[in-house]
Amino acid sequence: MAAALALVVYVPLLVAGVVLVWRRPLVALYAFVVGLALHNAVMAALFRAGVDGAALTAIQAWKEILLATALARVAVDAARARDLPFRPALGDAVAAAFAALVVVYALIPQDVLGGEADANGVLLGLRHALLPVAAYALGRSLPLGAGDLHRLGWTVLGTVAAVALVGLVEEYTLSVEWWRDARVPEYFREELGFDYRGPGGMPENFAFNADEGLFRRLISTFLSPLASAFVFAVALLLAAAGGPFARRRAVAAGLAGIVAVGLLFTLSRSTLLALAGGFVIVALARRRLWPLAAAAATVVAGIAFALVFPDVAPTTHFFPEEERLQEQIAREKGDVPAGTTFLDPDEPSIRSHLSNLRDGLETVARHPHGYGLGNAGAVARREGDEPIAGESNYTELGVETGLAGMLLYVAWNLLLLAGLLRAAWRAEDPTVRWAAAGLAGALATVLALGIQTDAFGVPWLAYCLWWLSAAVALPLAPLAWPARAAESARWSSTTENGLTR
Repeated sequence: MAAALALVVYVPLLVAGVVLVWRRPLVALYAFVVGLALHNAVMAALFRAGVDGAALTAIQAWKEILLATALARVAVDAARARDLPFRPALGDAVAAAFAALVVVYALIPQDVLGGEADANGVLLGLRHALLPVAAYALGRSLPLGAGDLHRLGWTVLGTVAAVALVGLVEEYTLSVEWWRDARVPEYFREELGFDYRGPGGMPENFAFNADEGLFRRLISTFLSPLASAFVFAVALLLAAAGGPFARRRAVAAGLAGIVAVGLLFTLSRSTLLALAGGFVIVALARRRLWPLAAAAATVVAGIAFALVFPDVAPTTHFFPEEERLQEQIAREKGDVPAGTTFLDPDEPSIRSHLSNLRDGLETVARHPHGYGLGNAGAVARREGDEPIAGESNYTELGVETGLAGMLLYVAWNLLLLAGLLRAAWRAEDPTVRWAAAGLAGALATVLALGIQTDAFGVPWLAYCLWWLSAAVALPLAPLAWPARAAESARWSSTTENGLTR
């Protein structure tokens, strides 16, 4: 009954969304900025209400459907115009080469490469690898005018601040018993295929295990401290770049302050370090010194918060039936070292990241042609397989698509980052310069995070960050194109149905 009612509500909304996106594809970007921030929480709530199986899978597909609709509209208009919607550049060629290689690896039988993923695992791996490319293609095809950038900037900052505020309230008001009774662990296990061993069956990073006790981390609507932290960092870097936020400093500062506090409560050390690096990129892009002070303040705030963390963070606990499993894990892997704190470099989480990165690089070096899609990271885990490599986006790509795929992905994103810096320095429109500077810092931060975790696998980043970055970047090395090149001003906001003309 619950599933039928949910579909009755969902189908008309989806149809309306498809119509709106078909008429103006840019609507999809706004839908992703807001909708993907709420996606996990809404899906878990629907599961609790009794919507599961095929019905919930269909509802979860709203994002892919809107993305496909926007891509289809761009393709149809390009076919009618008998021309590409943008002038091809070197970065576009590298992105296309990476996408083509991913498709080839999806078609190669797993036993030829030594992989063990089934058809569903291959499809999940294909989606994971190609989502940023698809979002990038839309960004290149749908340039953003100054008005769009202003509205999107405030939409991102407002949405992320709301997520941070919800997370802060949630952390202090919702106990581990509430999360278990809300069937969120069952949602992870039965719908997403993740069998977690954290308190109450929540993900392991739901809490931080220190010498002083077991402390909660902010997870908010993303249901993940890391996903929340990554998105918080993007919003802070956009705010730091100035632009439309400089006109309403008090409001922007208030929203950014909420996001910053939320970021501290995620307890993501890697994000704080990467964010400091992102501020350095913003300083370089804007050619101003004050973001360097923000970088230093980020490091100082992270250290200071670590010192008071046990005194301000709420505690949590394992259930009696879970303590036996934790004792078994402790016997196998060793107890948490005495004196372990948030800043301890010998803390098990830090050691795990480093060992997984080292093992992944060694695996890619031993097997440079790759094992095929679906054999690494979260995709392999949700299919019940042991990942050949995990955590690092780059080693996961190397394991799945070989050394060539990993290098193509890195080259494409470095070219995109260079295009953002070029736009920050050379674009005529000051709004574009602001957006490019903030996005350069955000992209650099996420690329750095990808070294030791699956940052690219966060849907909000895959859909929104790559779309926004491609829309404002000034690509390097334009390629010759025999047809009528899209020579109209790159930054013009004049569009027909949201498409460049």
